Amino acid sequence: MRKGIHPDYGPVVFRDRAANHAFLTRSTMTSDKTIEWEDGNTYPVVDVEISDVSHPFYTGTARVLDTAGRVERFERRYGKRS
Repeated sequence: MRKGIHPDYGPVVFRDRAANHAFLTRSTMTSDKTIEWEDGNTYPVVDVEISDVSHPFYTGTARVLDTAGRVERFERRYGKRS
């Protein structure tokens, strides 16, 4: 790899504010905010809106759309196609 063109890759804590959950991983993202992690070290922290802990798809709280009911309602309202 060429020197000086790639961002630094290091440990970063991502914090899901909606679920009050944080995890330590490696990333090229940086932040001015820091947090003291469970191991006693201080790492930059990046706040995220949603993660696998709070996303409806992963938590099983996703709503299933009733497309058949919508089609029937449309046909009742505007008539069937001839």
